[in-house]
Amino acid sequence: MADDSSKLKLVTGEPLSIKKPEEFDLDAFKSTRDPNIPNVATLPTALPHHPIADANDFVRLHPDEATYWSDELCFVNVPIKGQKHDTLHLITEKLAERYLPSKRILRFRLALATKPYDIFFLCEVPSRNLDNSWNESNIQACQISKTRWAMATSRKAEGVESYLISFTQASMNGEKEPFPEPNWPKQPLNELILVTFANCKILTEDHPALARIIGAKQSLK
Repeated sequence: MADDSSKLKLVTGEPLSIKKPEEFDLDAFKSTRDPNIPNVATLPTALPHHPIADANDFVRLHPDEATYWSDELCFVNVPIKGQKHDTLHLITEKLAERYLPSKRILRFRLALATKPYDIFFLCEVPSRNLDNSWNESNIQACQISKTRWAMATSRKAEGVESYLISFTQASMNGEKEPFPEPNWPKQPLNELILVTFANCKILTEDHPALARIIGAKQSLK
């Protein structure tokens, strides 16, 4: 019986060389990045935005009002096809005053805020009609929340035109707050706002959201 190796010869008579499979080196795919390396920032994501009372929870606002509370900004609610509720849009003051009745223009500040355990949001802080009882108590709750956990609750059901400001039971008993201090994001406020309103800002006259709210023909770009 012929040696089986004779079957592994090329037409030239040379033995056929069979290459062994390379060993799979998983180390080539190993992550060596230290998760605790400094200067590696988490990219900001869009944040919810609403008044302090809508948190329905204890809240803290960033204590650095100069850096993490915005100036007064202009907004408008825009009906969106397929959505039950209007969507809040940033709008330049120039466009707002040129095309919108004053009643439709919303003006307020945005402050970085959080619920317990770093559930961040942008708090809508009143900036006009501050002698109004609703706005006055709202501002009071926002200011208090810079240094302690507080909750604002509407008293409308009681026939009172203001918010009730309440505190954690622990703090009322002279004990330590039950929630840790917020681990505030490092990103600038402007960056957080722009990311949050990335698709909801009206900067030009041909913006489809502006066309929708003034009843103009929308451009089909």
